Amino acid sequence: MNIMTNIDEIRNQFNSTPYYNCPLEDSPKKNKIQLYCHNMVNSFYRRDQKVINSEGKIILDAGCGSGYKSLILAEANPGAKIVGIDMSDKSVEIARERLKYHGFYNSEFHCIPIEKIPSLGIKFDYINCDDVLYLVPGVTPGLKAFKSVLKPDGIIRANLHSSLQRQGFFRGQRIWQKLGFMDGAPEEEDYEIVRSVMRNLKDIIDLKRTTWREQQSESVEWLGANYLLLGDTGIEIPELFAFLRESNLEFISMLNWHYWDLLKLFKNWDDLPMSLMFQLSELSIEDQLHLHELFHPKQRLLDFFCGHPQGDRTIVPVEEWTDKDWKQAQVHLHPQLRTEDLKEEAMTAISETRSLNFNDYLCIDPLSPSTIESTALGALLPLFDSPCSFLQLLQRWQTLHPINPITWEANTETEATQQLKSVIIPLYESGHLLLESQE
Repeated sequence: MNIMTNIDEIRNQFNSTPYYNCPLEDSPKKNKIQLYCHNMVNSFYRRDQKVINSEGKIILDAGCGSGYKSLILAEANPGAKIVGIDMSDKSVEIARERLKYHGFYNSEFHCIPIEKIPSLGIKFDYINCDDVLYLVPGVTPGLKAFKSVLKPDGIIRANLHSSLQRQGFFRGQRIWQKLGFMDGAPEEEDYEIVRSVMRNLKDIIDLKRTTWREQQSESVEWLGANYLLLGDTGIEIPELFAFLRESNLEFISMLNWHYWDLLKLFKNWDDLPMSLMFQLSELSIEDQLHLHELFHPKQRLLDFFCGHPQGDRTIVPVEEWTDKDWKQAQVHLHPQLRTEDLKEEAMTAISETRSLNFNDYLCIDPLSPSTIESTALGALLPLFDSPCSFLQLLQRWQTLHPINPITWEANTETEATQQLKSVIIPLYESGHLLLESQE
């Protein structure tokens, strides 16, 4: 789907309804998932298996709109400088006001298109381009512009609309185009006509059944971002990888990588024919992701991390670590969980001998176990203040668990190591703990 639209018409649409269209005082502090998705630590960890510090980093918010995402970036990455650009002068004006209102003065905003980013004369550690690239005339030129201002070890987070998931909305856009409602920036009358048509359709009609949300129907922003979005386009995974190859950028990971695990689509992986299991395991990352979206196209956005090609690098997955690797490892609580409130809750859970479920505070992957019982939590308590070596945590574990609960004999170091790993690994897999090799 690609309705050819003049860029000035798109600008007019966002001048009339800046995105996000929310009050200046709205704060994202309680939106844990939004903060997590905009935390640059995740992308660098996915590539380098290292936990970076955001202090002093420079972040570009490309297509910043009214600055709400810029505010999330500022909250999620303490000490980073935020630079926002957008083609809508009205949106840029609101973005400036928004960040000043919330006390983030280390920020600047410019009304320029993506291709003019080099004129800023700034090299960026991290580039966030959220809900923008599917509106610009060409994805590859946009990615090349980002690459030109990206530091050698920097990372780009960007996304594109999924043509498979959005096919209903794309059909709707073709309807409104045929009826003459997408010849320019939509007006209030256009929104009201869309509401009237959709509400009057029979409930069994596919377009209504698959796209209409009555509870959101009064929102001009929702209607404009879906049914009347000028210039909207969608792609599949192979096209995404083609854009990256054309831009000489290296794919790192999908942003919500837990969701894109092909194995999680099956009830029992071991019940598949051996030949098919082998075939699936030998597929490239691109082919695995494409199969996933063909099986289960539920993600509106193909949201990804990429960066300059890093050459041949050997990073040993945690699943393949030796005893030596573990003894040299550094353990981090995810920065977003290192809050005084959660530390207090953890200490209360320990004193009341009850478990704590990290998913109650940050649900990254609802299918991953993230509950930890009180004595195990006591061993990890120092992580709320700072990272610790695995050996430091092991010493604490041995003090708290001197006896093997099965043999009732003194815990050996080997037994204690296995017990501690059995606590850490599920929290690593759920994303709540980050493990660094110190080699």
